[in-house]
Amino acid sequence: MSSFSVPEVSASEIASVLASEGIVSTSLKPDDLASPSPDLLLSIFFNFFACIDPLSDGADDQIGFAALKHLDNPDHHADSIRILSLYHKAKDFLASIRFPELTLRDLLKPDPRRASQILSALVNFLYYREDKLAMLKPIVNEFPNSEESQAELKEKIAELKKRIMDHEVSAQMEEPLVQQVEAEVKELRQIIQNYNKQQMSLKARAKELKEKTDAVNNKISQADFELVKNAQENSKLLSKIVQSPDKLQRALEEKKTTRTEAKNSEKLAMQSVQEKTATLEMYSKAYDKMSKHLSKMQAIQEQVVSAKTVEKEVKGLKAKLSDESVSIMALEAKLVEQQGKAKEAEELLKATEKDKELRLSEEAQKLNTLRAEMEWKLQCLEPRERKVEAMVAKGDSFCSEADTVREAGRAKQQELHAKMEEIVNSFHNYSNVVSPFLQRLEEVEGETLRSGGPTS
Repeated sequence: MSSFSVPEVSASEIASVLASEGIVSTSLKPDDLASPSPDLLLSIFFNFFACIDPLSDGADDQIGFAALKHLDNPDHHADSIRILSLYHKAKDFLASIRFPELTLRDLLKPDPRRASQILSALVNFLYYREDKLAMLKPIVNEFPNSEESQAELKEKIAELKKRIMDHEVSAQMEEPLVQQVEAEVKELRQIIQNYNKQQMSLKARAKELKEKTDAVNNKISQADFELVKNAQENSKLLSKIVQSPDKLQRALEEKKTTRTEAKNSEKLAMQSVQEKTATLEMYSKAYDKMSKHLSKMQAIQEQVVSAKTVEKEVKGLKAKLSDESVSIMALEAKLVEQQGKAKEAEELLKATEKDKELRLSEEAQKLNTLRAEMEWKLQCLEPRERKVEAMVAKGDSFCSEADTVREAGRAKQQELHAKMEEIVNSFHNYSNVVSPFLQRLEEVEGETLRSGGPTS
């Protein structure tokens, strides 16, 4: 039953339900509930409220001191005050379960139809209450050791909080180191960018110097080719010296001029070669410097890689810390949920304890009433017991007399039995004595019959 409803219930079912809850006695008949008396209806309401609210101390039944001033004899109004307080309580309760408004006439002069509807509402509320308690039982059974699980969760939360505090402390302690590493990484990145720019400029200059050295080498090879050519021409001229001295002189002069030009060009080439060697030395020095810078850059790159690994570790620790914070939040939410369930279970246990105490009190009251009835019955049974004891004593005397008579009869019976045995024995003895005589008599009679038969 998920929602409360008020269907009309039969009188027999009302009587059985109210009797099972201890609101009415088991001897109550359904016919009594079909047309209940005002006293019965009032007692049902009183016991019903005691059943559903066992902790009520009955303070509503007492009238205030201010109201007592307006009554001449308050003792005469005790019943009316009790009825009115019970009426207000019943009216508020029935209004809370959306039952039509209760009137004082329903309690003092109950109509059978209206009384059946009111009692049906009470029975349906008891059914609704039992269903709700049955729904809460699995929750209580699911957490039999809620305090132990709550203590374990608290220990886990304390441990996780301690670990979080340790992580935060270590993070705070490592924060200056991380900031220093980040600053160093930024500086190293700036230095790497500067070195990259220097490397690009040095590569451009090295390219230019290489082009220049290639041009100088080409010039030197061309000058060598011209020297070889000039040497060949000199050899030819030496062979032609004898043939024409004038021409030789002219050729020598031309050769001298060409030689001087070749020497000048050679000097220029040597100067250019020297310049090239100087530039090559400068390039080699620059290359050495660049190689040193490159080694430094590689070391810086390694530092940057280590800084990146450190940064990744820091990010991993931060992610782990965030995951742990999320797990802690989930555990806290679960703890809050468990605490709510534990509170509900405690409330349910309190309610069940209240019901138990109420039932124990009712059973104690019933026991007291039964004890009083038994005492009254015992008091009533005392004279009967005395009569029974007198009759038992009289019966005992009769039994003793009967025993004496029985014993006397038994003795007389034994005596008669002994006489009978004597008579039987004497009869046997007599029969033993008479039997041969009788046999002889029979034989004689037979013989006489035989002898007298033919004569006749």
